[in-house]
Amino acid sequence: MKRKTPDPKALAQRAALNALKRARRQAARSGVELSDWEGEFLGSVEGRLKTYGRAFGDPEKGAAGEALSLRQRLKLKEISTKAKAGPSARKGLSRRPRPENS
Repeated sequence: MKRKTPDPKALAQRAALNALKRARRQAARSGVELSDWEGEFLGSVEGRLKTYGRAFGDPEKGAAGEALSLRQRLKLKEISTKAKAGPSARKGLSRRPRPENS
């Protein structure tokens, strides 16, 4: 029997959907509350992936076989990092202590 080679676009779509689900699960498990915008972003990207197979329309924003654009992947990575850090993680930039003037 000859095996059918998987469609690269379908693989990219499935990987992107799994990454979105993983980010949501991670946030729920760690107790991190996603902002309204982040929740809406995950939902809209998931909807576009299921409907169109990719989440962006402009071919200049991502590679031909990719399901997410560069910016969408970056935002998903930020959300995943936030979820992994947990609710006790500090937000924003860390500041170095100021040296004392003597």
